[in-house]
Amino acid sequence: MKAFLILEDGTVFEGKSIGSTREVISEIVFNTSMTGYLEVLTDPSYAGQAVVMTYPLIGNYGICAEDMESAKPWPDGYIVRELSRNHSNFRSEGSIQDFLSKNDIPGICGIDTRALTKLLRDKGTMNGMITTNENYSLDEIIPKLKEYETGNVVDKVTCSEKYTLKGDGYKVALLDFGAKKNIAKSLNERGCNVTVYPAHTSAKEILAQNPDGIMLSNGPGDPAVCTDIIKEVKELYDSDVPIFAICLGHQLMALATGATTHKLKYGHRGGNHPVRDLETGKVYISSQNHGYVVDTENLDEKIAVPAFENVNDGTNEGLKYTGKNIYTVQFHPEACPGPLDSGYLFDKFINMMGGAK
Repeated sequence: MKAFLILEDGTVFEGKSIGSTREVISEIVFNTSMTGYLEVLTDPSYAGQAVVMTYPLIGNYGICAEDMESAKPWPDGYIVRELSRNHSNFRSEGSIQDFLSKNDIPGICGIDTRALTKLLRDKGTMNGMITTNENYSLDEIIPKLKEYETGNVVDKVTCSEKYTLKGDGYKVALLDFGAKKNIAKSLNERGCNVTVYPAHTSAKEILAQNPDGIMLSNGPGDPAVCTDIIKEVKELYDSDVPIFAICLGHQLMALATGATTHKLKYGHRGGNHPVRDLETGKVYISSQNHGYVVDTENLDEKIAVPAFENVNDGTNEGLKYTGKNIYTVQFHPEACPGPLDSGYLFDKFINMMGGAK
C-alpha cells in the first residue's frame, strides 16, 4: 500500500506503508544510530515525535524484548529507507513489521531518507503527516501541520505508581520523566536500592524517605512546559542530597535554578556524538536524544558551571553545581546498545553518595 510523508513546507515523499495504516501528525526528527532500532523505538523520549532512521537498512536482526527500554514503543511514526524482509538473529522473537503493527505505530519505507535528513538539517525540524490517503489535500493538511505541538508529553510516559528494584547498597530515588529502564538497571547493578517515582511526586514525599541520592531521568518534550515539576526539582536542589541528572532531568535542574533553555535547529539524536569533559579535556563518544539545550551565556557561576560541551557544535552537555553535590549531563551514560564510554558517571554518582560499600 502506498504511503505519503507530507512536511509542513509542502514537501511530499512517496513510499510504502509499514506497520499501522492510521494517519498521524507529528514532529519529524532523525536518528543517526547504525544499530539499536528497538531501543530507539522504546525510548520514551520520542513521545510526540516520528523518527527517521538515517541508516538505510532497518530490522535485519528482528525484535528481542529483552533489549526494550520500556514496555512499549513511543514514537508517533517510523520512517526508514528499507525495512528488512528477513530477520536473522538467534535472540529474535519476531519481525519489526509485526512489532509496529501490533503496537499501532504507522510508518513509511522506501523513501529517500538521506534527502529527508538533509532537508531537516537545512530547514530545521518540521512537523509532518504520515498518511495512506492518495487523495490528500495540501491546502487542508499544511495548516494542521503548522498548528501541531507536542505539548506536555512527560505525563504520557511517566510510571503510574512507584516501584522498587531491590538492592543492598545506597537508597536512590529515581524520578521518572520518561526513564529508559537501563538507568535504574545501571544503578541496581552497582548495588543501589532504586525506587522509581512518577514525575509529579512531590519533593517532600521523596525527601521524607531519606534517600542517599536522587536521580532525575531523561524524558520527552520541551522542559519549559514542566512548570510544576520544576518547582519540585528546586526543592530537591535546596536539599543536601546528592543529585545526578540525565537529559531532560539535566534541563529541568537548570531551569529550576534560574537558567534558560532553547530548541536546537534539528537536535542531537544518535549513538555517535562526541562530548568533551571540560575539566580533563578528554572526549567521549555518547548516545543522545534531545531537541533542547541549556543556555550557557547567562549561567550564574555561583550556581553552576559547564562540565561538558558538544564537540560538534559547542552546545552545553553537562553542568557541575557550585557548592552542591549535584552533577548533570545532557547525554546518556546508560546507553544501550552503546557507546558505553561515559558509564563511569554512575560510579561517580556512587562516590557522591559516599563511595563503594
